[in-house]
Amino acid sequence: MHKHPQPPRTLRWRTAAAALAASVAASAFLAVPAAQANEPADPPSTQQLPAPTPGFPLPSKHSQQAFDPASDFTSKWTRADAKQIMAQSNPNVAPGQNSMSPDVTMPEIPEDFPQMNDDVWVWDTWSLTDENANQISYKGWDVIFSLVADRHAGYGFDQRHWNARIGYFFRKTNADPAKDKWNYGGHLFMDNTSIGNTEWSGSTRLEQGNHVNVFYTATTFHDVAERNAGGGGIAPDAAIAKALGNIHADKNGVTFDGFQHTKLLEPDGKMYQTKAQNPGFAFRDPYTFADPAHPGKTFMVFEGNTAGTRGDYQCKGEDLGYQPGDPHAESLTDVQNSGAKYQTANVGLAVADNKDLTKWSFLPPILSANCVNDQTERPQIFIQNENGKNKYYLYTISHQFTYADGMRGPDGVYGFVGDGVRSDYQPVNNSGLALGSPTDLNLPANNPSGTISGQQNGRQFQAYSHYVQPGGLVQSFIDNVNGVRGGSLSPTVKINFKNGVTQVDRSFGQSGLGPFGYLPTNKRIGGEGLYK
Repeated sequence: MHKHPQPPRTLRWRTAAAALAASVAASAFLAVPAAQANEPADPPSTQQLPAPTPGFPLPSKHSQQAFDPASDFTSKWTRADAKQIMAQSNPNVAPGQNSMSPDVTMPEIPEDFPQMNDDVWVWDTWSLTDENANQISYKGWDVIFSLVADRHAGYGFDQRHWNARIGYFFRKTNADPAKDKWNYGGHLFMDNTSIGNTEWSGSTRLEQGNHVNVFYTATTFHDVAERNAGGGGIAPDAAIAKALGNIHADKNGVTFDGFQHTKLLEPDGKMYQTKAQNPGFAFRDPYTFADPAHPGKTFMVFEGNTAGTRGDYQCKGEDLGYQPGDPHAESLTDVQNSGAKYQTANVGLAVADNKDLTKWSFLPPILSANCVNDQTERPQIFIQNENGKNKYYLYTISHQFTYADGMRGPDGVYGFVGDGVRSDYQPVNNSGLALGSPTDLNLPANNPSGTISGQQNGRQFQAYSHYVQPGGLVQSFIDNVNGVRGGSLSPTVKINFKNGVTQVDRSFGQSGLGPFGYLPTNKRIGGEGLYK
């Protein structure tokens, strides 16, 4: 039990970071109304989807039409769609520069970024929210949750995944992000109490009173010691779980206790791939939300893979998505023979069967990326009011090295828009790419933990695990900035989006970079507190 928070730990804050933070007021987005659908903070300067590029296939046609959440319609992120990423990239930049449009490129993070905490690496991060994605200030404190791993345990940064725990941080709601840093509260759960031996990403909702529901990925690695020593390789188990507990706040900060853990879902092998079907299966990252179109129901999106034994999938014409007669279309045979059948990412959907949110049923995936990409991580549904109508933005993240053969795209945020939670989703910007780290897409993909090509852009892995917040703010963690490894939160950036078009707001912060770890709240619960 975390009855007594650890004393706040001093965070190193360097001059460059302070200058960026000081350029944005802490209250910039506190005025966002608490509503079921967010109002656009700022529209992009253009709301027209990019025109076709000569020499490239046309994107697939998507109606954005909504379907019943329980229906078996699954939208396709097609190869024709993903080909637009390269169609919109500059083939003539000098090697190692950024080839993508500035509208979808995250500004460069300085190499002298601050270390958020001296004791733990920090990566996937999310806020305390309600069922409508409002970010909650609790009794005068802002609270965030992060995957953390011990910096001093003897393993390396890239070994953090099988040592991950959910930690939490807090700071006063009226904090100045240039001066008042996040205080580390420690692990959220007591040792050896969660469903797995490792905790991966999820989401946290404030319920009635002081109750919180933490939805998380319960992973169980059977060879942690071997992996930490550089060996191992036994595939982990994975389940989606939740923990119901209590949040407390006083003048010293925020604490949690009383967590009761419940296993919610394991992959079924019919819609969502199991470990037996593929040791590298994905089943993780639960994000729950209420849908104003279906009052009283709670839904969950999560990352999955299309069910079936790995390598057995047969690419289909609908996965390619080329328009009839397109002279630049690939042949189905060539795509199948390329090995694209091994890339089978999807975004899953489940619905709660009781008000306690302890029983859930699978629904068919809302999006598939078969023969396009193998990862659609940390999905979110963001409902935005556009011209009096609710539009549903599905945001997810993916790596450049998880694309199928013949595909190319950066590490970053990918988005899709439709008229309901289950829609014929239109990829934003016609391609799906909403925000990527600076990358030369004309050069081969690398891996953040490996040797980066001497010619490739040194910031191609500067940030990952992006989390879209009210007002279009996007938070991520620093991975690799020109060879300097991260483990701290990135500067927050802002994207403006409307009508399926997204655009980086370079007027935000300092040339588009806001404060490091900026996750402001837009809804206050429990009063201001007595400890300003």
